Amino acid sequence: IAPSFTHYAGTNLPNWKDGGVVGHLIAGSAYGLTAGAKTHSPLFYAHLEMEPGAVAEVPDKYEERALYIAAGAVEMHGILYEAGQMLVLGAGASHFRAKTHSTVMVLGGEPIGERHIFWNFVSSSKDRLAQAASDWKAGRMKLPDADDSEFIPLPDEPAPPVSAEK
Repeated sequence: IAPSFTHYAGTNLPNWKDGGVVGHLIAGSAYGLTAGAKTHSPLFYAHLEMEPGAVAEVPDKYEERALYIAAGAVEMHGILYEAGQMLVLGAGASHFRAKTHSTVMVLGGEPIGERHIFWNFVSSSKDRLAQAASDWKAGRMKLPDADDSEFIPLPDEPAPPVSAEK
């Protein structure tokens, strides 16, 4: 499909509150909810605000799952993870506890084949990925609606991946 961007207001996202967790489902289906954003494969992407001690679940319906700690710290299987860390989860990892007030992005989906990533671009084709990077660098790519006042230059080299697997 052609690249695209659609803005969804936060007030239009399905949300819930449970035991010190305030969640917003950004895309896909999880937590008994379905978001309005159009997706092209089975997936979910949720934003959680967690009070200290709150416990959250990572939906187990999907084969590939992860969480990113945007702020705060969480504990899973007795290990403390802090802001800036992304955990790639195995099948057994399904609950985590906030050690401090935490903002956590929880995501997952079904495998859709090999993917390559560079900066903000993901593709199944290395050639298409290189073309997207070239188009961005040359200013040939439209900036997202409602976020088009600043151009962020393409980095020279991608940062090495950091993840934890359980």
